[in-house]
Amino acid sequence: MWSRRSCRYRPDASGLEELRARRREQESALRKARRQQQLVSKRLLREDSLENGDRQAGVEIASEPLSEQEILQLLRDVQRGTEERKKLLSHLRKGLQHKETQQKFVRLEGSMRILIGLFTSSLANVQMEAARCLHELSHSSDPAVAEACLPSTSYLLTYLSGHSVEFTELCLYTLGNLAVESDAVRKQLLPQGIIPALASCIQSPHVAVLEGLGYVLSQLLQAREAPTKIMPHVNNTLLISQGIVSTLVLLLLELASMMSKAATEGLELLICPVLRCLSNLLAEDETEGCKVQIQDERLLVALFLFMQYFLQQHPFLVQECLWLLNNLTADEPIFCSAVLTLDLLPALLQLLSCSRMVTLLALTVLCNIAEKGPAYCHQLHQKAVLPSLLSTLALSDAQVVGQSLELLHLLFLHLPEAADDFLSQAGLQALEQHQDNPQLQERVRALSETYLQPAAASLISCAGASAAVLPSS
Repeated sequence: MWSRRSCRYRPDASGLEELRARRREQESALRKARRQQQLVSKRLLREDSLENGDRQAGVEIASEPLSEQEILQLLRDVQRGTEERKKLLSHLRKGLQHKETQQKFVRLEGSMRILIGLFTSSLANVQMEAARCLHELSHSSDPAVAEACLPSTSYLLTYLSGHSVEFTELCLYTLGNLAVESDAVRKQLLPQGIIPALASCIQSPHVAVLEGLGYVLSQLLQAREAPTKIMPHVNNTLLISQGIVSTLVLLLLELASMMSKAATEGLELLICPVLRCLSNLLAEDETEGCKVQIQDERLLVALFLFMQYFLQQHPFLVQECLWLLNNLTADEPIFCSAVLTLDLLPALLQLLSCSRMVTLLALTVLCNIAEKGPAYCHQLHQKAVLPSLLSTLALSDAQVVGQSLELLHLLFLHLPEAADDFLSQAGLQALEQHQDNPQLQERVRALSETYLQPAAASLISCAGASAAVLPSS
């Protein structure tokens, strides 16, 4: 069963086994999402002139693959220091868009040494073009290509305080691509100081840099060794003290404001890592003195806007929004109140008819709200939460039904009259269909005996009393 903090990534030690089981489920869901191409593991930045003169991010006219001899000739010409260096590197970069060229390039002795030498050049235009070549290599799906880029990582980290926004952004996305592909790269990045280097980017006033920062952090946290080898290096206290939480919130608000514009293609790939990083920071163990507080209710509106917009085409983003919403509502009454006062509850209830994972997460958020006490349960009851729960109880999924039972328990505990209404809506029959399920029968019995049988007895008693005072005919 999902607890009310089921989406937190760092619970206390008593929940370690539950965390492991949950993480396996999350990893399975993530792998499925990747197979369906819903969540892109790598990001490719391209912004080149098309033949028709238009500019469009991520699209360009690529050349044919380069032969080994052509690569060698390009490298020789570049080393001669002619004024055509930038043009030659541009030709190499377009060739490196092909897998076969990438593999030939890294196999050539001295090729990476030459490219890294150009990457550290004092000429800004040459340095930028060499960075683009490295970026193309980082996008390769061949682990050998990623590992060939290992000598560049210390420079990539150094240049995060680069001379231009575009250059810093390019370095960030190159690091993110390399980190997700190779264990060896991640093992090298941590002692090289990737976390402090990323922390230095937090103060950037540029949205593009902050998006790149979110992407790198997201890629690091997706690694299978993240809980044991990466998370201990992430100094959340430092990140929080540098103001990353307010920065990420403002970035999400900025991205939400872009939803009303025509060009939203690919926006989900910018939103996703920011959501995930903010969720992880909110899940920081309070015993470490890193309790994070967010007071801006506009964040809720942004989350619901994202969920509404991306529900059909990119449902994985709805899950990310709900993870964050769970962590926002797990402790802080302010966001539980805001869900109700901003009239966002109907939209949340609509999610109960979506996929299994979305339904589970939406139920978890509702449990967070109900846990806050009678006033909150009263509003949930007024907003017709019971009919929605009757629908989820009709499902066969034991986890969904189990979380529905948890929500009913909280409602009946804080608002006894909700049990009366549940009975009047054929709720007992909805429960009875699960009384033989080994995973649910004990909880169904406890719920029925604790709340429903007394309520039924009370209803019968009231009916009898009413009949007794009726005048005789």
